[in-house]
Amino acid sequence: MVATIDSINVESTVEVIGIANLNPYVKNGGIEFIPESISVVSVAAAGLPIDSNSSPELRMDWRYLDLRNPKNLLIFELQTVIEHAMREYWMNNGFIEIHTPKLMSTSSESGSELFKLDYFGGKAYLSQSPQFYKQMAMNAGFEKIFEIGPVFRANPSFTARHETEFISVDAEISWINSHEDVMKLEEEWIAYFMAKAQEKLGEKVSALYGITIEVPKLPFPRISLAKAKEIIRERGYVSPKDDDLNPEDEKILSEYVKEKFGHDFVFVTDYPVSARPFYHMRHENNPTLTKSFDLLYRGLEVTTGAQREHRYDVLKAQILEKQETENDAKLLESLKYYLQFFEYGTVPHGGYGFGLSRLIMKLLELPNIRSATFLSRNPKRLTP
Repeated sequence: MVATIDSINVESTVEVIGIANLNPYVKNGGIEFIPESISVVSVAAAGLPIDSNSSPELRMDWRYLDLRNPKNLLIFELQTVIEHAMREYWMNNGFIEIHTPKLMSTSSESGSELFKLDYFGGKAYLSQSPQFYKQMAMNAGFEKIFEIGPVFRANPSFTARHETEFISVDAEISWINSHEDVMKLEEEWIAYFMAKAQEKLGEKVSALYGITIEVPKLPFPRISLAKAKEIIRERGYVSPKDDDLNPEDEKILSEYVKEKFGHDFVFVTDYPVSARPFYHMRHENNPTLTKSFDLLYRGLEVTTGAQREHRYDVLKAQILEKQETENDAKLLESLKYYLQFFEYGTVPHGGYGFGLSRLIMKLLELPNIRSATFLSRNPKRLTP
């Protein structure tokens, strides 16, 4: 049997028959296995194309081999536990799961990030977000909905945080008073699934990654964008933009929050109209600001959310305003079907979109989002 084992190439598949005995002195969960016979099921080719020193891109070329690493396999065990806990929280709180179309006739976010395709001689686009259909569900009387599904962004950026196809986790709720209700929902939901992750996989994550899954305290800190910019300036960084946070802003602000509050999460609220979509509701006492927020986790944006504008006349006016500022004469016409959702009775509502892979990347301290993705899709990769 020893000769057989010595002749088998690494990564070959074998079937071993033997006797399992309890033995507290062995590391394999206290179980000692004494083999009696071994047979080769599948012989691996000699000479593996990757090893522990291979570049990230080469490992992505051979992703199925790379995923055999127990640390990489654990990433997707953790993703499974977290997704299950997300759904469990929503189901326990009366949410309905929906599945929205991924083929659309118009953009739901930035028009510059659309994947265009032929649709029986006409134009269609891959969905950037389920946003419009989440709002349609609110106006259909669903009240509380969620979706976990793919979205597509034709963003040419090749960074540690961007993918052209990724899983978006979305929720929308009716009968809210402000974006504060949405933030309260999200922080409770996050604390719930983080607790489940710690309960089910905390020991394994600690053993393989040397990391403790920390269940966040409630409530999460909240800082307005204006205050955030002030804090960032006081720390010696001059941001190139006043109406949004760039990656360096996010990093500096998160360091401040960790020092002051001992927290890994922070809601950044009240973004200017210039940095937000037309469907975000504006503050009555300061219409230059929106009732919106981003959620940062360990220096990275993982969520954008807001109270939506549900009043038909106001929403139409905000579309026309965007049409003028972006010099897009056809915007209102292209959004005609979307506006119809608000014509025959509507309700105050809001929600958020959450980046699952970004959370896992930061939670496990992975070097980039590609490591937290089963098969990466970015401007330079369309295979395997």
